[in-house]
Amino acid sequence: MGVAELSLLLLLGIFVALALGIPLGLASGFLGACIAYWKFGERGFFILGQRMYDITVEHALLAVPLFIFMAMLLERSNIAVDMYNSLNIWLSKTRGGIAIVTSVMAIIMAAMSGIIGGEVVLLGLIALPQMLRLGYDQNLAVGTICASGSLGTMIPPSIVLIIYGVVTETSIHALFKAAIIPGLMLGGAYILYIMIRTRLNPSLAPLPVNEEEVTFKDKIKALKGIIPPVLLVFAILGSIYGGITGITEAAAIGCLGTLLIIKLRGELTTGLFLEALQRTMRSTGTIIWVTFGATALAGAYSLVGGPAFVAGSIVGFDFPPMGVIVMMMLVFLFLGAVMDWIGIVLLVMPVFLPIVAKFSAADMGIFGNLEPRHMAVWFGILFCVNMQVSFLSPPFGPAAFYLKSVAPPHIKLTDIFKGFLPFIVIQLLVLAVMIMFPEITSVFLD
Repeated sequence: MGVAELSLLLLLGIFVALALGIPLGLASGFLGACIAYWKFGERGFFILGQRMYDITVEHALLAVPLFIFMAMLLERSNIAVDMYNSLNIWLSKTRGGIAIVTSVMAIIMAAMSGIIGGEVVLLGLIALPQMLRLGYDQNLAVGTICASGSLGTMIPPSIVLIIYGVVTETSIHALFKAAIIPGLMLGGAYILYIMIRTRLNPSLAPLPVNEEEVTFKDKIKALKGIIPPVLLVFAILGSIYGGITGITEAAAIGCLGTLLIIKLRGELTTGLFLEALQRTMRSTGTIIWVTFGATALAGAYSLVGGPAFVAGSIVGFDFPPMGVIVMMMLVFLFLGAVMDWIGIVLLVMPVFLPIVAKFSAADMGIFGNLEPRHMAVWFGILFCVNMQVSFLSPPFGPAAFYLKSVAPPHIKLTDIFKGFLPFIVIQLLVLAVMIMFPEITSVFLD
């Protein structure tokens, strides 16, 4: 069996397994083990075991469970609720104010923990009832919550960026710096869309009536719900960007800071701590098993010459460099609609990134040039924007299922996906901007 036939067989096997509901980690790990045994016999298992060991002992990966633990603490405490209420006081009389508050809160929470699913669920519990009560358009409400809640993919400290950096051996510190502007662009684009849409059609976001007038004194008092989370963001990101700590140490600072805030608020209990720890173990375990399985498959495929075959096939189309980049983006968009982002990073990135690295940096983008040393960072940002789309794209679209778990019964899954459409367009526009203007990602890079 040649590499071409094997590639087709693996692709078919993955999609069949996903269609049957077999977890990606189990399916990819089994396929990887089969290839290794077929090619190298029992020695193949030792080779794959070494690859899995090499990736799991990466120091930066320790940041993943720490950021997850931090997110679980925030979710179980009332910090997020108070922050939402405080922001709402400031924007309650603004057209589309609650939707804007939701996006702003999502940006702050993304900068605190970099976790996606928890944000969507939390915003669904806090913001969705409020928007529906005030008569907000349902599509606008669900789209805002899910799109904003997925910003943890882009805004540092993003776990997606951490995993990408570990797998591709790209500086996570550089990735975090590069993601600042694209992440804020994406969040800002959501807010701008809400403002324009609600002003063109005020019926989409009625202003609250018969509610108490909010004074300036009330707004000042409300700052106590905003300042602690913002200080925590500055502590985490400031320690990273200032070169004071690494990614893992910053995550530990975030956990300790969150515990301190919860303690000062009088909310820290043994039950809260243990529940957050338990949920962290479950989430981390899922990530680890997917990582093991995808690493096994990617490693086995590399050993049989798969990446060279794929690279040769792509180059064989004789597309210009930017044409190849666009084709890769289409592959990411397709895979993102049916596969988890961890699997895509581990399975596809070892194939795609070496191809991109062979291109001249001067050929990247349409406007402006990119420095060669920033190629991997730029491609990582493009990947993350793609994963933003994948969180909303049917049929996989995990953000829809997260929201459905806490949404009122009358909101169907099809209704949620319908609300995503304008936000997917925004994400694709930002992706296009990142492709055409690659230097945006290198503004804060050395």
